[in-house]
Amino acid sequence: MSTRAKAGLVGVLGTLLVLFLAALLLPQSFRLTAFSDVIQCILLAAGTAAFVPRILNSQGRMRLFWSLVTFGIALWFGYQLMWTYYEVLLRQDVPDLFAGDVVLFLHIVPLMAALALRPHIPRDEYAARLGQLDFALLIVWWFYLYVLIVMPWQYAVPNAPIYNHNLNAVYLTEKVAFLAALAGSWAGSKGKWRAFYRSFFFSSLIYAASSYVANWAIARKLYYSGSLYDVPLAVSIASLALIGLGTKAEAPEADSREVSTVYGVWIARCSMIAVFSLPAFAAWTLLDDGEPIRVRSFRLLLTLMSAFVMGVMVFLRQHLLDRELIHLLDHSRESFGRLEQLRTQLLQSEKLASVGQLVGGAAHELNNPITAMLGYSDLLLSTALTPEQRPQAAKIGQQVRRTKSLVASLVSFAKQAPPAKTPVDLNTLIRTALKLTQSQCEGLKVEVRMQLNNELPKVLGDSNQLLQVCLQLLNNFLHSMEDSESKILIVSTGRDHDDCVLQIAAPGGSACNADASRNRDEEDIFGLSACQGIIQEHKGRIFKSDSDAQVRVELPATHTPPVKQKESTVPVLWQSQPYA
Repeated sequence: MSTRAKAGLVGVLGTLLVLFLAALLLPQSFRLTAFSDVIQCILLAAGTAAFVPRILNSQGRMRLFWSLVTFGIALWFGYQLMWTYYEVLLRQDVPDLFAGDVVLFLHIVPLMAALALRPHIPRDEYAARLGQLDFALLIVWWFYLYVLIVMPWQYAVPNAPIYNHNLNAVYLTEKVAFLAALAGSWAGSKGKWRAFYRSFFFSSLIYAASSYVANWAIARKLYYSGSLYDVPLAVSIASLALIGLGTKAEAPEADSREVSTVYGVWIARCSMIAVFSLPAFAAWTLLDDGEPIRVRSFRLLLTLMSAFVMGVMVFLRQHLLDRELIHLLDHSRESFGRLEQLRTQLLQSEKLASVGQLVGGAAHELNNPITAMLGYSDLLLSTALTPEQRPQAAKIGQQVRRTKSLVASLVSFAKQAPPAKTPVDLNTLIRTALKLTQSQCEGLKVEVRMQLNNELPKVLGDSNQLLQVCLQLLNNFLHSMEDSESKILIVSTGRDHDDCVLQIAAPGGSACNADASRNRDEEDIFGLSACQGIIQEHKGRIFKSDSDAQVRVELPATHTPPVKQKESTVPVLWQSQPYA
């Protein structure tokens, strides 16, 4: 506790002690009355000021909580000022039909609203909005109850005895309800918040008991301002200042969500009971023939106005609830759609895993004949060949080596082992792929137009896998152009921010596999799906237009300086010669 708080504590206790000695030693007099009223004003002012630092040092729902507590005590302070004005300045008793009594009744309403916030329990935005509307209904109902029971005998048909009796009854009911709410908050909290609610409960209990005793003394003409009957009341007032100075409750608890949910349900039920009680009060008013007609008319008009106001509030609450339910339904549908998408991806992954196992086994079986073919091709090149035969024999060896590298890639894919990545020139890859598909282009009479960016940076990847992607994409387009009138294939490279872009387009055609007319599903799995898997492994993206006439591949550029590479599996002949 700070030095200022300790000084305030000593001041409050000292003031309380002086008040007790004055009530014990001084006789009934104006001086005692004035002293008692002023002391109570000072204590209430101290109680109000004690909670102001809590408002300044908090935010959000916590700040609103402390603001409501401070406002409730400030209303009590305002009522005491009005009481002091009559007894000290005007030197007369407070009127029996005192208009300021409504302030005394209403000072508990902000305190109950503060309890409804339950800042010691975290709540989501939706629960907070509904809780505020529910408690707003209860606040309106409490004010309606006071006006219904008390004010007819103050304004419609003035009658001091009935007015005082009804005021005490309604005020006692309000205090009992407030004590019950405090007890519930006390039971549902822990730590510093539990200590705060416990202290607040006993302070309010002392106040309720002292008020009851004071009313009992007034009825027997034993009470006067400054008497010993005011001492328990002053104790309850002083305890508020002590609570404000000593409380350390600030952060909400984080493990009471279930309690908050149950509490919100009961608040909603109480608010609905309050709404449905209006017809019961209207029926009671109509059936009570013993009341004056002006009182009955006043109560009926009040009930109709309250029913309208509370009906609007119920409509707003239902509108908010409907909107939230629609939001939850949309969220559920979205979650279900994502679940279906996840299931589809899982099935596709299982298919690809099965394909990988099959391909891995087949690749190992293919290695033996490929090795033999490679040996025979090298042996053929070592023999005496004519100038026309030697390039053809070299092409055979190159195609066998390419096949061997593709089989090695398939084995790597089947093992799901990440390949080693090195800086790769995308332009060189596309030139090599075009050389390898040159015979297909010439046979189909396809005109290839290259638009390559010579300043394109390199990408970090596996040259075999990326060459496989280029070949797969080119084969898709060439197969689709067998029966197409358009025989133009545009291959371009470029840069988009930090990405290297490869784009293949066939104006007037569509990119598909050779088996598209027979089985489109298999094409998606073994065609572009395989390419997409490789591109994703290289942290890139692949896009296909709606008409399938254009494919765009984006790969992240690398600024890593070139490193010494192992012997490339791409034939050197096709790396060095541009496509003509």
